[in-house]
Amino acid sequence: MLSLLSFLSLLAIASSSSTNEQPRTFIVQVQHDSKPFVFPTHQQWYTSSLSSISPGTAPLLLHTYETVFHGFSAKLSLSEALKLQTLPHIIAVIPERVRHVHTTRSPHFLGLKTTDRAGLLKESDFGSDLVIGVIDTGICPERQSFNDRDLGPVPSKWKGVCVGGKDFDSSSCNRKLIGARFFCNGYEATNGKMNETTEYRSPRDSDGHGTHTASIAAGRYVFPASTFGYARGVAAGMAPKARLAAYKVCWNAGCYDSDILAAFDAAVSDGVDVISLSVGGVVVPYYLDAIAIGSFGAVDRGVFVSASAGNGGPGGLTVTNVAPWVTTVGAGTIDRDFPADVKLGNGRVISGVSLYGGPGLAPGKMYPVVYARSSEGGDGYSSSLCLEGSLDPKVVGGKIVLCDRGINSRAVKGEVVKKAGGVGMILANGAFDGEGLVADCHVLPATAVGASGGDEIRRYMSAASKSKSPPPTATIIFRGTRVNVRPAPVVASFSARGPNPESPEILKPDVIAPGLNILAAWSDKVGPSGIPSDQRKIEFNILSGTSMACPHVSGLAALLKAAHPEWSSAAIRSALMTTAYTVDNRGEQMIDESTGNVSTVFDFGAGHVHPQEAMNPGLIYDISSLDYMDFLCNSNYTLTNIKVITRRNADCSGAKRAGHAGNLNYPSLTVVFQQYGKNHMSTHFIRTVTNVGDANSVYKVTIRPPGGTVVTVQPEKLVFRRVGQKLNFLVRVETTAVKLAPGASSMKSGSIIWADGKHTVASPVVVTMQQPL
Repeated sequence: MLSLLSFLSLLAIASSSSTNEQPRTFIVQVQHDSKPFVFPTHQQWYTSSLSSISPGTAPLLLHTYETVFHGFSAKLSLSEALKLQTLPHIIAVIPERVRHVHTTRSPHFLGLKTTDRAGLLKESDFGSDLVIGVIDTGICPERQSFNDRDLGPVPSKWKGVCVGGKDFDSSSCNRKLIGARFFCNGYEATNGKMNETTEYRSPRDSDGHGTHTASIAAGRYVFPASTFGYARGVAAGMAPKARLAAYKVCWNAGCYDSDILAAFDAAVSDGVDVISLSVGGVVVPYYLDAIAIGSFGAVDRGVFVSASAGNGGPGGLTVTNVAPWVTTVGAGTIDRDFPADVKLGNGRVISGVSLYGGPGLAPGKMYPVVYARSSEGGDGYSSSLCLEGSLDPKVVGGKIVLCDRGINSRAVKGEVVKKAGGVGMILANGAFDGEGLVADCHVLPATAVGASGGDEIRRYMSAASKSKSPPPTATIIFRGTRVNVRPAPVVASFSARGPNPESPEILKPDVIAPGLNILAAWSDKVGPSGIPSDQRKIEFNILSGTSMACPHVSGLAALLKAAHPEWSSAAIRSALMTTAYTVDNRGEQMIDESTGNVSTVFDFGAGHVHPQEAMNPGLIYDISSLDYMDFLCNSNYTLTNIKVITRRNADCSGAKRAGHAGNLNYPSLTVVFQQYGKNHMSTHFIRTVTNVGDANSVYKVTIRPPGGTVVTVQPEKLVFRRVGQKLNFLVRVETTAVKLAPGASSMKSGSIIWADGKHTVASPVVVTMQQPL
């Protein structure tokens, strides 16, 4: 039986389409154990089902799913989809969505050093024999980051294959890259046959993103490594000896759900230990979300899944990939940057960043500087953004051009300026971007400045143009690589923020990890700026995004799983969360890059990952698949909804009696109080911790309540006799109403910390007050 929201989704498609019969891709879940005996295979059964709804030419199967999901995907008209959902063995018909990718010194910054005689790298043998599956844009197998020198044989458990195709032989894999597949049926069903002059019908990466993320997770040690001399040193992934498997699902037009689900299905069947997914889209209920469904199937089989939080920051409610069984990763800075300052004709210097690696501007020379919006003629809005064809060569020729950030990519703006004859570019943030800066490999001398710096440059130019003083001038001074930057880490401006739009009781993101200006392997088919006209070739590139943060955690998860093979995916996430830190290298609370103000739990979750501490967390909060089902029951999902996600029949009666959705055994504790005229409000959380530290240990609690709340914990002491022992505790949170405008909310956070003198186990406590409309 089709769920109500699935049905409404189909109706929404009908109402939004001018031609309701225009076919599109649907993912179809089937009652797997009801296959009639007359069909030897599920695929034949699925084909028969499609023939029954379309007696003429039956719709073509795109993918069949057997591991994390039971069913198939096909291109159907709306009427065919509605007919299909009436068949007794069909559980759900889910409209496909398109996703997009969320686009060194970081191992050193995280405290992972090869010289350590003990520690996470040593204890895990650098992740050897663990397999990380990277679902992304493919991979360039010949990069040095993927060499297999001194690696042992492919793990015997591995069942995957190396699929050949255009410019990618089946022999392209080795003992490092042990598997590679590509999935394009969903992509081509929507967009038609791919253009093989610009894309590869193979696992080969024509974008660079997948190569970059794979090498962050598990790249080998490579020296020397740099991008045009920037960030020179040793490049290495988090788990240098872990094995990699690449699953290509992202193409020029995006990453399609039916292909993503097929990649999850294959990766789990192949035998990966970790799945890394730097891809996301809009947040929808979990039973309509192919990533949530596929990741549940993976976690249910013991696979750790990490996903990027998205690049929608700094605004709130922007976090994606929010299912509680997924580890959601936001982005922070590291203690390295690439200063490129703007010197104005009045002597003022404005800080900026850049990775430009070509001939610089003439030393000591000041150049005319122009803001195209203020010039006569043309479309001021388009020219201020330096959109294609918007700049007049007569106005910008021989000058440095100030461009506003937005609409087109940062690197493309530089190309537009260069085509129009400009000699340089200053890229200025808008108010929404604030002071968050991303360094780029520009095609001409260029730098990025914050919103306040852009405003100052505009004021200088305006004043100089109106007075009898000399016309405005500027130059850009490139200062190379700077390390030991303070403060660090800082929450990256672009990193998506909470609260969780689907499950407010679950704090997301879970943690942050390095995601700004990260050096990693790159495709030789794509220039460093990523624009088609850029013909420069490099082995490594520096990129930013939660896409870069996610594989840091994927690699760390592989190290933790190698060191603790008995740990579940929830245990690994718990270790990362309860040992995370929230102070920077000045010893102060981490700040928000976009504003310079103190950041909050909605920005960083539990905090910044601390790998060495995570190896020995003392206590962990474990979660089973049945616990997640209880959570879905208490989130008011129907039994059919829950079956779509979990492939199981749920019994919600016990879960409803046990409490609320916030009672999922999560390492953070979050409550939303709807005031509704009530003055006094309270709730409770029940948590279970498992001792993974020392036998005969005693943990005492320290409570740091959120402002305006009373938090009590019972008992206040946990006495463990043995390793593996589980103990429960109860947390009660009480608060009083606060004055808020209708529709407004107020968030306060604190923490509860269990400590035994050796381990510190911290959990955020988040209380949100909402005033209904």
